[in-house]
Amino acid sequence: MPRRDDIKKILIIGSGPIVIGQACEFDYSGTQACKSLREEGYEVVLVNSNPATIMTDPETADRTYIEPITPEYVEKIIELERPCALLPTLGGQTGLNTAMELARRGVLEKYNCEMIGAREDVIKRAEERDGFKKAMIEIGLDVPRSFVVHNMDEARDAVREIGLPIIIRASFTLGGTGGGIAYNIKEFEE
Repeated sequence: MPRRDDIKKILIIGSGPIVIGQACEFDYSGTQACKSLREEGYEVVLVNSNPATIMTDPETADRTYIEPITPEYVEKIIELERPCALLPTLGGQTGLNTAMELARRGVLEKYNCEMIGAREDVIKRAEERDGFKKAMIEIGLDVPRSFVVHNMDEARDAVREIGLPIIIRASFTLGGTGGGIAYNIKEFEE
């Protein structure tokens, strides 16, 4: 991110508890982001629900809140701290979901807090599988054959078209939850 003199204080949403598919990589990258932003002269406020991360070490941020990463708690921190910007991309799916809900509720606009790192429309497009596929095709990238399905009958039709093995992914998640690989029909049906 190029240096922006209009931003003085940044609230970073941390990675929270370590779960499969999320946290370790976000803890490391979040720690590095905090250090880099502070070196650039920004005041860094961190919210993280996991006190056992590297990110919550006292010297990582100017202020650290060990609180649940929910829209309600993050709104209270925004109200108290009045950050110029919110950086949710280091908090995994939880950080993105929280930031999107804060934007939807008008909290960011109310406190004049800009979401940085990724725009709201880009997050929406990336989370919605079919929209993401269309965006990649529009810019000329090859994408694997895929279908959006809404029930098991449509899913079975997709398996007949694509074949096995098949990757199954849920829409509206970037963290990889709700998906898997089926190597045969029995695994697919499960």
